[in-house]
Amino acid sequence: MKMYSNFLMAGVLGLTLAFSTAPFAESMAATNNVDAVPGQPVDLTYAAEKAIPAVVHIRYVQNSKTKTVKVQSSPFDDFFNDFFGNPYGDGGTQERKIQTPKREATGSGVIISPDGYIVTNNHVVDGADELTVTLNDNREFSAKIVGTDKTTDLALIKVDAKNLPTLPIGDSEKLKVGEWVIAVGNPFNFNSTVTAGIVSAKARSLYANGVESFIQTDAAINPGNSGGALVNAQGELVGINAMLYSQTGSYSGYGFAIPTAIMTKVVDDLKKYGSVQRAVLSIQGGDVINYINEQKDNGKDVDLGTNEGVYISKVEDDGAGAEAGLEKGDVIVAVDGRNVTKMAELQEILASKRPGDKVSITYLHNKTKHTKTVTLKNAQGNTEIVKPADLDVLGGNFREITDSQKKQLNINYGVEVIKVSKGALQSAGVARGFIIQKINDTPVKTIDELQKLVKNASTSKDPVLYIQGVWPTGKKAYFAVPLNDD
Repeated sequence: MKMYSNFLMAGVLGLTLAFSTAPFAESMAATNNVDAVPGQPVDLTYAAEKAIPAVVHIRYVQNSKTKTVKVQSSPFDDFFNDFFGNPYGDGGTQERKIQTPKREATGSGVIISPDGYIVTNNHVVDGADELTVTLNDNREFSAKIVGTDKTTDLALIKVDAKNLPTLPIGDSEKLKVGEWVIAVGNPFNFNSTVTAGIVSAKARSLYANGVESFIQTDAAINPGNSGGALVNAQGELVGINAMLYSQTGSYSGYGFAIPTAIMTKVVDDLKKYGSVQRAVLSIQGGDVINYINEQKDNGKDVDLGTNEGVYISKVEDDGAGAEAGLEKGDVIVAVDGRNVTKMAELQEILASKRPGDKVSITYLHNKTKHTKTVTLKNAQGNTEIVKPADLDVLGGNFREITDSQKKQLNINYGVEVIKVSKGALQSAGVARGFIIQKINDTPVKTIDELQKLVKNASTSKDPVLYIQGVWPTGKKAYFAVPLNDD
């Protein structure tokens, strides 16, 4: 469970992480308690009965590993090095191998299809070597990670099973402030725990994720609820519990869930493509009211023609926004006829779109309203499907350098290219024997780190690896290695 407080943003709390379950296919909502009578209590027993079987307990294991770390040398080490030389040549630091402890945690997940797909938070499964899913009926399954999306803090995992209980997916956009909801998960390892509250706000930004439009609720959410279900009174999944607000590490009145409007599309992309197909306008900006207040703090009065909307502070060249004629200083007030009062609402709408989709943007330019149709693009400036690449795209084989290579070349880390065939490395001029030390200014110490950097770069705005390294002769070299097919 992530925590948001006055002192800490997006910290993972304790050793418990939580998950919950829900299905993709829409089904008929129950009607036995849809219409609440004003002034009368709402019966949430139906919602709880629907949700509990579909929320699972997840056990996370990260095995002990050997890591190489830099440590500051002691005065005795310096004395020794003065006479015999520092074999690491790193000016007062040395490399030492340490054994990391085995880590275990628990959390929650939501079954979204009878054949074993489960949605949860990215921070719940990130770095796991083993995932064990326990159903409400105590059946256990090993789970594999299908895909993750750090930008929205969502992940999709799968177990090998059939005919599993699921939750119908509700429309989070129809939620109203004041509406009753329940949170279902496994806080503090208490299995199948249900808490109740209301929706206390929508489209809340905490600046913890790249894309967010949280449902805020006062249903108690604690460490262990991450990935669990937020369910409406009709027994429909409307959100994935993700964060809590706290100054103590435990519930203090507010929890936050990722709406199904974002979840459904992210999970669908992970199933189909292995990565999220994110549509962007290629603009920068923020809430209009924040911009106005900032200008007031600087002694300036601003009249944008509205106090609500998204203020555009920058329009990137060749992006969808630029092609539509958006300019710095414009204010987006609606998308496809839906009012946009703040950035979180715009993010939620765009998160449901894919590159190539067309949307109608209504904006104010010099306080005059305009509406234009925009074709959304991906971060790379086109409408094609973007799939994460693996090491095969490089056309090479690799191994981590040996201690003798470190000593000979006076380096601390690196990954050696031991074979080059047809691929990106060969096209860029990288040959056998070259030692990769950094990619895009990030140190490369292991093959796993190399794989992650290739994957991240392949789906980024600039799909290029800027490689720094050294030849066996000791000569340093730099290469730009494009990952696209152009």
